[in-house]
Amino acid sequence: MRVPRWRALIPLLVAALTLGAFGPASAAPEGTMTWGVHITLASRWLDPAETEGIITPFMVLYGLHDALVKPMPAGLNTPSLAESWTESKDGLTYEFVLRKGVKFHNGDPVTAADVKFSFERYKGAGVKQLKDRVREVQIVDPGRIRFVLKEPWPDFMTFYGTSFNPGVELVLEAWDGYWRKVPNVKRLVLRSMPEETTRAAALKKGEIDIAYLLTGPVAEDIQRTPGFKLVAPKESQGTFWLDLPDQWDPKSPWYDIRVRQAASLALDRKALNQAETLGFSFPTGSLIPRVLQFSRFFEPDPFDPAKAKRLLAEAGFPNGFDAGDLYPWPPYFSMGEALAGYLQNVGIRTKIRTMERAAMTTAWREKKLRNVIVGITGAGGNAATRLEAYVSRNGVYTSGVIPEVEDLFQRA
Repeated sequence: MRVPRWRALIPLLVAALTLGAFGPASAAPEGTMTWGVHITLASRWLDPAETEGIITPFMVLYGLHDALVKPMPAGLNTPSLAESWTESKDGLTYEFVLRKGVKFHNGDPVTAADVKFSFERYKGAGVKQLKDRVREVQIVDPGRIRFVLKEPWPDFMTFYGTSFNPGVELVLEAWDGYWRKVPNVKRLVLRSMPEETTRAAALKKGEIDIAYLLTGPVAEDIQRTPGFKLVAPKESQGTFWLDLPDQWDPKSPWYDIRVRQAASLALDRKALNQAETLGFSFPTGSLIPRVLQFSRFFEPDPFDPAKAKRLLAEAGFPNGFDAGDLYPWPPYFSMGEALAGYLQNVGIRTKIRTMERAAMTTAWREKKLRNVIVGITGAGGNAATRLEAYVSRNGVYTSGVIPEVEDLFQRA
């Protein structure tokens, strides 16, 4: 049986929305670098044990903590605190050799006991997958740690000095004893500036050195301003989509595949890309971007509002319908307004409801959001881990499953 592609998601863009503008560079390898960031910094982002399954906290976590292996420019699983690792032939055992000479800020050496402690105290978004699948963590010796799984799990590897004024700024002081290299900048300041016009103005005034995430007219203005450079990643693992949690309710209009198809056809992805990210993003038909391992590319639907209206009429909604609240992912509120406009043009009427990012993340994870959600994720991993979080039965953001897809996922 062929499973309808539209059952779960309406993908929009593979996002290049880490558009950032840089001020004039300083030649000195010391001093302070100040970033104007696009979110309100949350205190729980200081603790890797509480990661939420989204990429945002990692802009803080990468500056504070290290991992056995982690995504880096060199590769998805770049050796970090672990200098090497092995996997048993039966896929049940992973053994890591810790890097010699690595120390915490207080001078204590990093040992296998610290790795085990970190694993056992973890309570973030992936806690159920990890704890359900790992049978035992064994300390072989102070420099060697072994993870024993209950059954083979090919995706196991993809899972695995500061002052802070919550909501205002985070100040990171460089530590000369860091094993990878001595940092070039002595002090890094992440300053909360949720309004992008505020970030752009601060950049022009020299109050910050880098403005993170600029979109639309604000980005165009910076791009035209002498002395500043607008940059975006060549490839991004971030993806936007419309999540429709009510589609699993037979009483909801979204239950009809024709309604979901109509919503997709109503969206002008090319115009949205140009307006929001100056053409840096890539329209897509999949939640899984090409950059992720095991991905498969799907062409996005064309912009066809006339066909969208016909499909709505065939589904019994010739005059459209009231779809309730539309929750744009903060701070992409202008994108939310644009999406609401496209849907309105074909008769799908929504009301924009904005929330602070941490509150929306919690509400989405706890299944408290209904109607239409503008989802986004830039989390690392591969195609399987992306599906696990949003499509599979145990996904922290999953609102319903397709039995045939769930069966394939569990057997993969």
